[in-house]
Amino acid sequence: MNAEELSKEQRILRMMRKTLSNVVKDVTPLGGRTNPLSESTIQDIKDCFGLISERERELAEALNFDQAKPYYVDGELPNAKVINIVKPAKE
Repeated sequence: MNAEELSKEQRILRMMRKTLSNVVKDVTPLGGRTNPLSESTIQDIKDCFGLISERERELAEALNFDQAKPYYVDGELPNAKVINIVKPAKE
């Protein structure tokens, strides 16, 4: 499998994850109402998220992509500096 095919599969997985999470958000009941989904359907959704994550990990390994480090398209690290903001003491 070449990088282009891997990239396409990654986009598909990303879209599947996004769509599935939107479905879950849309059907999640508000304040004490009963859930319209059965327990088996909820478990199936959890299993789907697990499979998507597992495949994304496999693709990252195939591309030698270290998920612990941020990925930048241009390959350059940002040159921004982190500064601490301290609130002045109240008098």
